[in-house]
Amino acid sequence: MPATLILRRAPQGGEKSFDSAAIGLPNEARLIRKAEAAGVPVPRVVRVLEDSDDVGEGFFMTQIMGETIARRILRNDEFAAARDALPEQCGKALAGIHSIQLAGDPELKESSGLDQLSYYEDIYKSTGGCRPIFDLAMVWLRENAPAPLEPVLVHGDFRLGNIMVDEAGLAAVLDWELCHLGDPREDIAWMCTNSWRFGHTDKRLGGFGDVEPLLTAYERAGGQRLTARDIDWWEILGSMKWGVMCMLMYESFRSGADPSVERAAIGRRVSETELDLINLLEEQSHA
Repeated sequence: MPATLILRRAPQGGEKSFDSAAIGLPNEARLIRKAEAAGVPVPRVVRVLEDSDDVGEGFFMTQIMGETIARRILRNDEFAAARDALPEQCGKALAGIHSIQLAGDPELKESSGLDQLSYYEDIYKSTGGCRPIFDLAMVWLRENAPAPLEPVLVHGDFRLGNIMVDEAGLAAVLDWELCHLGDPREDIAWMCTNSWRFGHTDKRLGGFGDVEPLLTAYERAGGQRLTARDIDWWEILGSMKWGVMCMLMYESFRSGADPSVERAAIGRRVSETELDLINLLEEQSHA
């Protein structure tokens, strides 16, 4: 019986993304193939579309069975064993991603923590908004930036919603559109950001576990030795980034550029990120 294939294709055949950092579908396909060679669980890219196909950019990949909706992964009984296994599995997968050598294929942008801080600070200022906790967080981040680590391939959006989970745990890493060269701590901290715990705030890692088992598995699989404290700064950066993104989404709705209910619903979550930043900065003051 032939395998079921999934077509990953840009809307109307052209590449579109809310985030201008998207690398494009042909580059995603290249990275997924490199990730498969590195032992990272991913769909297999079967064919990349060409200009002669006349349907735009995209690629065919094998179907992976599982679940991506965080609420189900975090609550449903059938994923209980998966939740226990995910920290170590995610650590191993991230070590594999961070080990990939690109040799310029594809050529990706390098973005350090301070680069991202400046990028989102400029966006925040351009909105004309006044949110004191964002101002405070940006000052704190700039004054307390850690020394950068050697740049590696960073997935850029490694979290529940962008991984496929089955009853045994991690089935595939998806959505490679925000890959870049950067600090490996960024990927680990992004999954720890409170917005991606989906209400399960007592579990720092994605709402399903603790970060220490991920860090142990990450080092065992060839990643650097890191501690939970090493990603604190990046978690604060993550909450600030998502808060600014929420502001942008609401502005997109308010201006009529994208009048969808989704933009309005996500835009109102900016207040959640403000509360997260207050709590995180308070913890740092007592550290």
